[in-house]
Amino acid sequence: MGKKLESLKEKIEPGKELLLEEAVKLLKESAFAKFDETVDLALNLGVDPRKSEQMVRGTVVLPHGIGKTVRVLVFAKGEKEKEALDAGADFVGAEDLVDKISKGWLDFDKSVATPDVMGLVGKLGKILGPRGLMPNPKLGTVTFDVARTVKEIKAGKVEYKAEKAGIIHVPIGKVSFDADKLLANARSVVNSIIKAKPATSKGKYLKKLSISSTMGPGIAVDIASLGKGV
Repeated sequence: MGKKLESLKEKIEPGKELLLEEAVKLLKESAFAKFDETVDLALNLGVDPRKSEQMVRGTVVLPHGIGKTVRVLVFAKGEKEKEALDAGADFVGAEDLVDKISKGWLDFDKSVATPDVMGLVGKLGKILGPRGLMPNPKLGTVTFDVARTVKEIKAGKVEYKAEKAGIIHVPIGKVSFDADKLLANARSVVNSIIKAKPATSKGKYLKKLSISSTMGPGIAVDIASLGKGV
């Protein structure tokens, strides 16, 4: 595996930025792991996330999903409980789920809650918060529109948030995806992040863009080649 990684690194010229299509092609040709690696998009933004008005975060539904089954848990009662189950939620409940999670159970990937049960769910903040599993109104996961939200998550809705250095990492699929699907997913993410540009952001917003697989090095992408309409 070490030799294969070195061989890939030799194909990547230091400082050279490729067209997005070229980067995806190289990434797919060079994948060497024995499992289906996740493809990750990394964007360096010209923002300071320590300032609340410059925080960049949001969600985007990838047109071709992320290539994995997402287990969705919904905190809801009554009619909304049935709505969540009909939409494909894997786990639905209220007090019973809060009790189960407080005892250490965490076998789910995303959670959604209706606003009327957030008083209950708030007790799990210290458990779910650090793991990125807490329902959040800013991300649309605290809502009465349970059916739509569950279906979007199942279809490939991903969240993104700028880290301290202004970097965003977003999964855009698997190495086994057709190149066209990875390109469409990548463009959807970049478009969404462009739309989320804070009004207070000055200077260059998209500074660097790279694409990588789980085991591979980052491949730099020429942002200018994406054009205004990614």
